[in-house]
Amino acid sequence: MKMNRMPKLRFKEYSGEWEEHELGDIAKFSKGKGIAKFDIHEDGAIECIRYGELYTHYNETINNIVSRTNLNSKELVLSQYNDIIIPASGESQIDIATASCVLKDGVALGGDLNIIKTKQNGVFLSYYLNNKKKLDIAKLAQGISVVHLYSSQLRTLTLNLPNDDEQQKIASFLSAVDSKIDRLTRKKELLEQYKKGVMQKIFSQELRFKADDGSEFSEWEEKNGNLLFESISNKDHNSDLPILAITQEHGAIPRDMIDYQVSVTDKSVETYKIVEIGDFVISLRSFQGGIEYSNYKGICSPAYVILRKRIELNNQFYKHYFKTEKYIKLMNKNIEGIRDGKMISYKQFSDILLPLPSHEEQTKIANFLSAIDTKIDLVAKQLDEVKNFKKGLLQQMFV
Repeated sequence: MKMNRMPKLRFKEYSGEWEEHELGDIAKFSKGKGIAKFDIHEDGAIECIRYGELYTHYNETINNIVSRTNLNSKELVLSQYNDIIIPASGESQIDIATASCVLKDGVALGGDLNIIKTKQNGVFLSYYLNNKKKLDIAKLAQGISVVHLYSSQLRTLTLNLPNDDEQQKIASFLSAVDSKIDRLTRKKELLEQYKKGVMQKIFSQELRFKADDGSEFSEWEEKNGNLLFESISNKDHNSDLPILAITQEHGAIPRDMIDYQVSVTDKSVETYKIVEIGDFVISLRSFQGGIEYSNYKGICSPAYVILRKRIELNNQFYKHYFKTEKYIKLMNKNIEGIRDGKMISYKQFSDILLPLPSHEEQTKIANFLSAIDTKIDLVAKQLDEVKNFKKGLLQQMFV
């Protein structure tokens, strides 16, 4: 049966089938030359790319180079605009199947990089190789503990290519989508940095809010954790409440909302503690900011410490405070020396002094920080939508 060499999604001005080629017929292959980690210098004269950076810093196109070196350029392999680079070694077959197009001349290309030079559109090929052909490339790679990919294997890769004009159209369109992803990613990072900075100022009291009538709020008090929050161990349930996963990213959240699969027996669930909306859960064995807020009623493992406010407090204020560097450092200092694997106790939580502004100021601070969170969440949602849009394009725009 003849293969249909036309993409499912196509610009309307193009028609006809794409042509089949082997990569070896349209490209020449070479290798980069070793650039060790200690050869990297922030003020180096020559921009450079090491193979590991393809996994951590770059996507299908490379415009902005993150590393530099002072090695002699005569001893290096330098890029030409439109070069495609693919790792020659990696930890797994799927990881090694990573292609990027270098859009600059004169960039030093490190060892363990396959370099592909072609008259075809390098950006188009990079998107094609990195997505539609990713599994095919992975199948070519060999090795167990370390996987290798050789030019002799890449030569045999079968491709279906449109004409130059259609390649350029696809490359430009996908590059524009990636530019939007980059802008949204940067916007989210800037909002997160702003929130981090303003939290430091708020909780150090460098930045203070005022009452609605313009008057100053009273000075903050400090109270031990046990005076503000009590430890709750209510197991009075019929195992009919959702089991909560305690996560740093989502807080306390029903397991089925994040596809968190851990098998439990009916007998063990009977011992689970009830978590009410507004409770906090001490979640980590090694403390990295692991007091998580619950927006849900459910049950969790009896190993967790559940905190509930003793007095009138704004939970959102403490939700933000428990994530500050200041509080994390205080908790880390307090738990130094505990054996690895031991859960942080209520006593250790209680020994830490917590800030206690007036309830009105707590609310103003909480509302201000929550408004920033809303903006961050909105940008994160937009970012996910564009990434999913790109994923759909990549599945349908190539053959």
